[in-house]
Amino acid sequence: MNAYTAPPRTVGRLKRPFGDLYYEVSGSGPALLFAHGLGGNHLSWWQQVAHFAPNYTCVTFAHRGFAPSDPVAGGVDPADYPADLTALIDHLHLPDVRLVAQSMGGWTMLEYALANPARVKALVLSSTSGTLDRRGSDPSGGRDYDAWLKDAEAKLADGAAKGIHPAMGARAAERVPALHLLYRSIDEMAGKLDKEKLRAGLRRTATRTVAEFKAFRVPTLLIAGGEDVVFPPFLASAIAATLPCGEAEMIGDAGHSPYFEQPARFNALVDAFLARQR
Repeated sequence: MNAYTAPPRTVGRLKRPFGDLYYEVSGSGPALLFAHGLGGNHLSWWQQVAHFAPNYTCVTFAHRGFAPSDPVAGGVDPADYPADLTALIDHLHLPDVRLVAQSMGGWTMLEYALANPARVKALVLSSTSGTLDRRGSDPSGGRDYDAWLKDAEAKLADGAAKGIHPAMGARAAERVPALHLLYRSIDEMAGKLDKEKLRAGLRRTATRTVAEFKAFRVPTLLIAGGEDVVFPPFLASAIAATLPCGEAEMIGDAGHSPYFEQPARFNALVDAFLARQR
């Protein structure tokens, strides 16, 4: 007989002022929460939940406006994300948490960690600087950022002409077409959500400076994909160097979604980082 037993799993809907926030809880152990990016939802983390659930209580959710959470009348304001996360953590009675954020999820997780540093045992920022101003975080004064942006825009245009999702690296799309198709399919589950309006909101709220983090002592790991054309990968190490408890890792042959494109390497980095925080 097969000795495998699947980790416990529950699903729920949390009442919020905008409607219902959808979430899933899998596994057992210390709480490990995941916040998806603009091209994702709770399903984006399937390769992480399967890996971490034997040792952690994994919590995934769909940000407000992203199905199967309810739509938001008038559109989504990313400034509301941290309050949703706070409500979910309180609802699940989690005394402390470990947070993993991808891209847009960095707005959610970083702001929560800033407001609740004592409850956050570890923070992982994947392909994101959250509410930090990107160009302002460039130690070259914006020169390197501007050069990266010019190159990234050309690569984005080339990828669009070839039907490659910008948040999925071109190398991964070629190597595993099925993975690229899955990523695109998850992205399309958002339906009529106005992502361009949301993207503008993300830019509008990314105003923090690295100087504001001088006393931020939450252990923080920034992970970047070396071929990212959405987030400047060099900023991961630059920002980590300014944080009291910051460190950075690069997955050289990944694009904007290293957790999705290179899950084994991503999971190993997160595993090792979390182990150092116990």
